[in-house]
Amino acid sequence: MIAFATAIEPLRIANRIVGREIYRWRLASPDGRPVRASNGVEVSVSASVEDERRALPGERRPSMVFACSGILVEDFTDRSTLSYLREAHQRGISVGGLCTAAWILARAGLLADRRCAIHWENLPGFAEAFPRADVYADLFEIDHNIYTCAGGTASLDMMLALIGHDQGDEVVNRVCEQALTDRVRSAHDRQRLPLRARLGIQHGKVLRVIEIMEANLSDPLSLVEIARHVGLSRRQVERLFDKEMGRSPARYYLEIRLDRARHLLVQSQLPIVEIAVACGFVSASHFSKCYRELYDRSPQQERAARAALTPA
Repeated sequence: MIAFATAIEPLRIANRIVGREIYRWRLASPDGRPVRASNGVEVSVSASVEDERRALPGERRPSMVFACSGILVEDFTDRSTLSYLREAHQRGISVGGLCTAAWILARAGLLADRRCAIHWENLPGFAEAFPRADVYADLFEIDHNIYTCAGGTASLDMMLALIGHDQGDEVVNRVCEQALTDRVRSAHDRQRLPLRARLGIQHGKVLRVIEIMEANLSDPLSLVEIARHVGLSRRQVERLFDKEMGRSPARYYLEIRLDRARHLLVQSQLPIVEIAVACGFVSASHFSKCYRELYDRSPQQERAARAALTPA
C-alpha cells in the first residue's frame, strides 16, 4: 500500500501545483474486482486487465503501465496480466513495476538483460529465479522504457524523477514541500540503513569484515582471508567480534548465510540442495542441521509453513 500510494500521490500533487491535469490514471485488476491490500484496505478498480488489453490499440491506450505487488508475489502466475504487460511493451508503451512487481515483469519476459530494482528482502530469491535480469539493491532503476523500484517510499522517488523529466525541478521541489519530504533521493541511494545504524556498532574494522562477509555468501571466505583483507590477524578479528557482536565471527557469518537461505526458501521454488550450495554449504544435510539449530525448524518445515500462507 505504501508503494501504491506514493506512486499516485506525487502525480495528484503535481496536477494541483501546475493547475491542470497533466497526469491522469486508472486502476485495473486481473478480474476487474476490488483488490484487498495486505493491510486489509480494499482498492476499487475501474476495469479488468482484459478490458485494458482491448484498449491498447485505441484512443484509451496508456502512455505507461505499472504493476504493483507485495508479499507472495512469487506465486503470481495470472496469464492475462503477463500477456497484457508483454503486449503493452511490444506496442512501445513504457512498463514499470512497483515494490516486488519486478518479479511479475521478469516472469513476463521483460527484464532479460535489463537493469532493475526490487525490495532488498526479495532480491536473493529474484536473482536466483531470474539470472538474466540485472538486478540491483537500488531505490529505482530506469532502463530505456522499463521502470522498476524497490517499493515503500522508493515509489515516490521514482515518480519524482518522472515528474522532473516532464516538468522540471521547480515542480519537483514544490511536490516535495507538499509531501513534507526534505530531499529527492537518487536512484542509487541505498535501500537499507547503513550497517553502522542497522547493527548499532561503530567499529570500522568490524563493519568492514561484515561487508566482506555479506559480499561472499555463496563462496565463503576463510576467517584468515577476511582478516588479511582488513589488515588484522585472525585472533584480533575474533576478539573484536566477541566484544562488539557478542559472538564469534564464524557464528555471525553462518547466521547471515542462513538468513539468505531463509529468504530463498520462502521466495523461490529452488530445490533445497541448490539453496544450500547458493549459501555456501557443502551438503544439504549440513545445511539442514545448521538451519534447524538456528531457527528450530527444518528447511522443509520452513517452506511448508510458507506454503500454508499462500491463498488458495
